[in-house]
Amino acid sequence: MTPKEILKEMFLLQQKLNDETNGKGWESGYNVHGKLINWKRCIHMECSELIDSFAWKHWKHISKDTDWENIKVELVDIWHFIMSLLLEEYHNNQKSSLDKLVEDVANTQDFNEFCKEAYNPKDFDDLEIINEIESIIHGCTGYKLNLFDGLLREYFHLAIKCGVNLKTLYKYYLAKNVLNRFRQNHGYKEGTYDKYWGGKEDNIIMLELLDQNLPTAQTLYDKLEKLYSKS
Repeated sequence: MTPKEILKEMFLLQQKLNDETNGKGWESGYNVHGKLINWKRCIHMECSELIDSFAWKHWKHISKDTDWENIKVELVDIWHFIMSLLLEEYHNNQKSSLDKLVEDVANTQDFNEFCKEAYNPKDFDDLEIINEIESIIHGCTGYKLNLFDGLLREYFHLAIKCGVNLKTLYKYYLAKNVLNRFRQNHGYKEGTYDKYWGGKEDNIIMLELLDQNLPTAQTLYDKLEKLYSKS
């Protein structure tokens, strides 16, 4: 898959997820229950959780190791909301097609670098990375937000510093998206779904399915279906 194909698949999956969880028409800024949707607030709250993956507290666990695995998960959560914000923006302002949105994202500064090998996060000072996270928070708390030269550029630059490139983001995004859909289709809301398959939690099983090749959502779902039927 090309970088643009990867972007398009993630946007399609995010649109479907938002339609299912918030109700169609969520781009108006409200979900099906009339609850206000604020994607910028979602982003800066997830950024706060991302900061907590670092040992930034001077009064508690000052020698705690940075949780780089959780940082990947938090970066994926932030990406969910960035995509939602972009989908909302393009829908409400009638900015042409999804292909145009993908093209605009691909043309963002630092995206080409984001498609290459990620950096080693240990080459950077944790406080330097935290400052970049706080810059994203600052941008999302203001009235106006520059989506491309601001938010997206800063996100791509932050992610590769944290060891996450497009390939890694895509795999982790698919894992979370597919697992959430699988749970819902197998009785999660009704309380009949079993998260432990042969004594192992389903999210661990999902991550084990992520090999070096870029999977598709359907491939991952089919693998889960096969394993779940045997558990």
